[in-house]
Parts: sequence; C-alpha cells; structure tokens
Amino acid sequence: MTDEQHGHPVVTGGAAADVLVIDAPIPTNRLGAVSQSTGAEPESRAARKERTRKALLDGTLDLMADRSFAGVSLREIARHAGIVPTAFYRHFASIEELGVVLVEESMRMLRQMLRDARRNPSTKSAGASLDILVRQVRTHEAQFRFLSRERYGGVPEIRRAIATEMRLFVSELTVDLTRIGGLESWDADDLEMAADLIVSTMFAVVVDLLEADRPGVRTEAEVVARAERQLRLIMLGMTAWNPPRS
Repeated sequence: MTDEQHGHPVVTGGAAADVLVIDAPIPTNRLGAVSQSTGAEPESRAARKERTRKALLDGTLDLMADRSFAGVSLREIARHAGIVPTAFYRHFASIEELGVVLVEESMRMLRQMLRDARRNPSTKSAGASLDILVRQVRTHEAQFRFLSRERYGGVPEIRRAIATEMRLFVSELTVDLTRIGGLESWDADDLEMAADLIVSTMFAVVVDLLEADRPGVRTEAEVVARAERQLRLIMLGMTAWNPPRS
C-alpha cells in the first residue's frame, strides 16, 4: 500500500515540511455552505469537531460513488473534508474505523425502516412496508449503495460490521414475532428462520431497487410488485407452518 493510501503526507524539509496545504474547497453539498463571519456566536470546538467528522463521513460516501471502500485512500478523504491527513486521526483511529461507523449509521436507517415494517407483519402491511423501504432507499441512496456493495466487499472489518447488524435485525425481529398471536408457541429456531427470511428479503429488495430501471433489469414498479408477492408468500407460509414437535 502506498504512502498516499496510508494517508501519510510526503513533504520536503524546511518550513514547508511543517504544513500541508489543502487547496481543495471544503465540500458543502451535504453540510451546507460554510458560513462567513457575521458577528454571530463563534462555533464551539465540539461543534467544529462534529462538523468535520460529518464531512469525513459524507465525503467518503461521495468518493465511493463509482468505487468500493477499499479503493478510497485516507488522503483523499481528508482532502475532500478540507483537512490535512494527520488531522483525520482526531476523529477516527483508522480508515477501517470510519468504515465501521458508516455501517452503523447507515444501518440505523435500515433498522428503523425494518422496525416500521415489522410492527404488524401481515399480508396487508406488505405494500405499506415496501413504500417505506422505497422512500428510504431513494432518500439515502449513497448509504444503501455502500451497504449493498460492501456486504461482501474486500474490507474484513466492514463485512463483519454489516454481518453483525444483520444478525441484530434478525434477533430483534425474532423477539417481535413471539408477540404475534399464533406464533407464541413456535420453536425458537423456527422463529429465527422466519425472521431471517424477512430480513434477507428486505435487504435483497434494497439491492434490486438500487439497480432498478437500468437496461436489462426490472423497473422499480416491477421490483416492488415482486417483493410484495415474496413477503405475502412468507407471511402466508408462516400461518400454515406446523412443524412436527419432538
């Protein structure tokens, strides 16, 4: 891995070695324009740190628009946020830690969506749940594209973080399913299997939505219609499930 990928600036001796000048403008596409001095209250140190941290996270998503996380260097991320590479470590211990935080924050949106979808897992709620999913994906496309691309990507820390979040989703849904009439007597393994089917289906829909309307693939309407049939099939199958008891 090169010095640039590690994020260590290469400088020459003398006074110039003490400062690395970043000539790229501070990105404002997500954080909003940087305000000029207008006599308002000065920004606190904590607020500045949080703003820079958000710029690093948002900038990483921007840089991954056409490549994987492994293809983005720490130096690029720092430059995009308008800071020197060494300042990166005031916010994250490593580029891998930044990736894990991206997973956690991106998954938080997906978790909320799945919570909404599982409040009443019936055949009637499938359409409404998918409407929520479509809105989430379209509103936060960069985050969901990151998750779908990196789930089986080349950075082990990120793969493990996504797998952990998916297991957490399944665990939470398994508990919720025990509260549904007719399922309280189900075996724990059967409940977990049903929960895993629902979560896996929803994540697969996310991937399909990200590719929808491209040549040779399903349209968004076709993706949603197919997903609704899949969810209805799972729910109806659950009502008829009667495994043998030992």
